[in-house]
Amino acid sequence: MTTPQILILAILAATAGMFMWGRWRHDMVAVGALLACVAAGLVAPPDAFLGFGHPAVVTVACVLVLSRALQTSGAVDVLARRVLPPKAGVTVSIFALCVLVAVLSAFMNNVGALALLMPVAIQIAGRLEVPPGRVLMPLAFASILGGTTTLIGTPSNLIVSGFRANQSGMGGFSMFDFAGVGLPVTVLGVAFIALVGWRLVPARRTAGTSGFETGAYLTEARVPAGSKAAGMSVDELEVLLGDADAQIVGLVRNEVRMFAPRAGRQVRAGDILVIEAEAGTLAQVLSLLGLQLEEDKRPEPAEPEPKESESETAESETAESKAAESKAAESEDPASGPVSRPDTPGERPAAPPAEVLRTAETEAKAEVEADPDPETKEVAERAEPSDDYVLMEVAILPNSEVAGRSAKDLLLRTRHGINLLAVSRQGQRSLARLRTLAIRVGDVLLLQGPREVLLDFAGEMGCVPLAERELRIPDRRKSLLSVGILLLSVFVAAAGIAPAAVAFAGGVLLSMAIRTVHPRAVYTAVDWPVVVLLGALLPVAEAMQSTGTADLLARFLIDNVAQGGAVLGLAVILVTTMVLTDLMNNAATAAVMAPIAVGTASQLGVNPDTFLMAVVIGASCAFLTPIGHQNNTLILGPGGLRFGDYWRMGTVLQLIIFLVSMVMLTIVWPLGQAQ
Repeated sequence: MTTPQILILAILAATAGMFMWGRWRHDMVAVGALLACVAAGLVAPPDAFLGFGHPAVVTVACVLVLSRALQTSGAVDVLARRVLPPKAGVTVSIFALCVLVAVLSAFMNNVGALALLMPVAIQIAGRLEVPPGRVLMPLAFASILGGTTTLIGTPSNLIVSGFRANQSGMGGFSMFDFAGVGLPVTVLGVAFIALVGWRLVPARRTAGTSGFETGAYLTEARVPAGSKAAGMSVDELEVLLGDADAQIVGLVRNEVRMFAPRAGRQVRAGDILVIEAEAGTLAQVLSLLGLQLEEDKRPEPAEPEPKESESETAESETAESKAAESKAAESEDPASGPVSRPDTPGERPAAPPAEVLRTAETEAKAEVEADPDPETKEVAERAEPSDDYVLMEVAILPNSEVAGRSAKDLLLRTRHGINLLAVSRQGQRSLARLRTLAIRVGDVLLLQGPREVLLDFAGEMGCVPLAERELRIPDRRKSLLSVGILLLSVFVAAAGIAPAAVAFAGGVLLSMAIRTVHPRAVYTAVDWPVVVLLGALLPVAEAMQSTGTADLLARFLIDNVAQGGAVLGLAVILVTTMVLTDLMNNAATAAVMAPIAVGTASQLGVNPDTFLMAVVIGASCAFLTPIGHQNNTLILGPGGLRFGDYWRMGTVLQLIIFLVSMVMLTIVWPLGQAQ
């Protein structure tokens, strides 16, 4: 063993130990390993940062940006609403969720796909009275499996493809080369998860998402000309909204707000409906009726008043009768009650401005004050809006700026005007204000403050709002464009018209040009710790190859474990990768194992692609611990899970994947010939 080989092995051992320890972030450990290689003379200083220009790194960054466009346009929300069965049982609901997240993960960032569907999964768990962990863990595992089917499905696939291009001279893998093995693995894995696997998850009901009460959204939506709601009565609209558990609690016409409008009142174009709905169904309501969130702009001209009942025709629209009409509407339907919390959440930056609410309510209040009738004043006082402070649960993402810091460090109260009321960690909830507690990835925080401030804080700091999540109203035009751009980029890369990095970079440029993603949001959409991790580890992996360390390790495995057998050697590489990826980041595992896999194939004289594909599958088999993959970490708090809860379903799932992979690898990528 030469001195360079001893040095690189020592650096790799220290790097793996730091990954498993988890004290430092993965990107910090990777940069440390790169600098150690430079200091030891294993990587030339001019070549130290060439990895950041590697096509795999560029592709990952571009896919993250295109994923953001799918999220902000509401395209995924529309897909989820149409695919997920609204009234199905546990097995069917989990199966539909897993299929959807697996498909999304094949073409967008895994963490992004999981974050989009987590609130939906939590709502389904509540509806079915199932512990959240029994829905969230299948969702996380399926998102990991979906990444095995395409080149862009996960960073580890891109790393293996890039290593193949650099070392073999055969070029990287194409877009769907992974599907031959990845698709059967995903299909059988999802089938097991939905039919049997979710039952193996411990039923822990002390999850972080089940102990805090949150109210429904109350928002104002304008009825544009041509809307389905125009010309319908309030009663007819209530019937349509019944399935969505939403109701109309008010109506604004000609700047006058009427609480609990009577069932026979017809809705006109230009009216503003005050709708109460849960966070998960508000977007569905607006899309169903063709409504628009009220904005600070001139309203569309109202259609001529259709002929109504005699009582409606006799109503005068003079200023003197407006307050009286409000009182009459209130008294006609006492069961509906006054509006108790008419705050107006919404999607940034398209949320309804508070000025619109204040203008209508200020004018109505002035008219009520002028009305001598004390009953009118009493009704108005009961309808006064409550304080705008709300409670919101947020889950901490792996790349969150909050992770590792306390409320005191973040200056939550003095800088942001937010109170931290509780922290849920692995199902253990503390009701004290833990201002000095270091927040971890996967924690669920209960925050108190103005809703828009909380949403801004969550967006800037990399958190996922759970109970009152950010509302994404689907934009049909942007949804179609964002999906079209992604499909075009995939086609260009798959057809070989341009390399994947070029194809997806072109997609990002087109997205910026037509504003499906705002140019300023491009850099915030990139998960920089992942990019730094990849860029730093690629030169380290090449150092393993250039020093002969990969061949040395390969010979050790062949002589002492595989005993010279190609199939047994393939099994050793697959199992070793599975074990490592449960203890360290999947991208780091792929970077370490790719050169060892090629070296093993070379020593055995068989097809190296078979062994590289084994690394691809093994690197996506992080099902035993919450630290093997970011998605496992993300569900730890919201699911009320513990460190030892993963192996029960994960062990059986990994055994199934091992058996299916060994069969499919030898069929799709024969050992006797290079592809």
